[in-house]
Amino acid sequence: MDHPDPSAIRPRRTFLRRSSVLLLAAAGGITAPTLAQRRLGTHVFHDPACLVHATGPDHPETPARFEAVMTVMRGLEAHGRVALTQSLPAREDDVLLVHTRAYLDTVRREIDEGRAALSTGDTALSPGSWAGALAAAGTVVSAVNAVMTGEAANAFCAVRPPGHHASAARGMGFCLFNNIAIGARVAQTRHGAKRILIADWDVHHGNGTQDVFWSDGSVLFFDTHQDPWYPGTGHAGEIGEGKGRGLIVNRPFPAGAGRAEILGAFREVLVPAADKFKPELVMISAGFDSRIGDPLGKFTLTDRDFADLTDVMLAIAAKHAGGRVVSVLEGGYNLEGLASAAAAHALRLSAA
Repeated sequence: MDHPDPSAIRPRRTFLRRSSVLLLAAAGGITAPTLAQRRLGTHVFHDPACLVHATGPDHPETPARFEAVMTVMRGLEAHGRVALTQSLPAREDDVLLVHTRAYLDTVRREIDEGRAALSTGDTALSPGSWAGALAAAGTVVSAVNAVMTGEAANAFCAVRPPGHHASAARGMGFCLFNNIAIGARVAQTRHGAKRILIADWDVHHGNGTQDVFWSDGSVLFFDTHQDPWYPGTGHAGEIGEGKGRGLIVNRPFPAGAGRAEILGAFREVLVPAADKFKPELVMISAGFDSRIGDPLGKFTLTDRDFADLTDVMLAIAAKHAGGRVVSVLEGGYNLEGLASAAAAHALRLSAA
């Protein structure tokens, strides 16, 4: 298992704790939550088994990403802004709501064979990858269950590996299982949600999520992303087909795009689309590699921009979905930037 060296990440943890305190001060101070707020407010779902998916030295999708996010989330919990809730791993039945049996068998077999990479795409494997992938998917399942039953007002899922590049029969782009798509299917099959909005602000197009819901008709999928960029999909003309026609909405932008383009698209395109669609659950593929300074993206969003994007999603949820929001971590590879952006996002969720 490829854990980061504790002595190497200690200075980052000090920085992250200080950053969370500064963010709290900027958000208007620290107040102790009531019992009701602790029970019904923002829950951060997590599973330490996400650490056992090892990717090898110098890989950007490292266990240190999970540690960085959890360090600031612990700081927010200490100041009464979120509640940390450990999740349960997904069952195979959960994963099969999205992925094919043949694909699951391929993933398990290739992990058991000791392969270093998945045959279907550019995704590292290790002996812990099966447990790590089930932990990531299960974190979202646990969050959806809590939000749909009213045990939490909204939720942020601290997960790795990410998921939005995984389609029904193919993992790629660091992704094994499509965590957010699995969560959406759980909301539909076990909680009766008929219409779900998934908005993806990761710098990379969520091609796997798009593929899963391409002709579905029950999910509005909205995606802002850099173009041209990996994985090369997500052109404006990709709008779905059959029942899903018009429910796939892509807004690609060139390198250097930031607040004006991305927040503008959320306000001017997504809001009216959501008003027409009327989602019963709002989900976010929260990729923070669209933040300025990320090594795998060339967008220029700031922590304030992520907070304002969160406000857009909260407003949609308040209007149509009883406030129900489940946010799922995707990318973000500058550890300090990832942590501060995730903290800004969680703070806005907690203020709802």
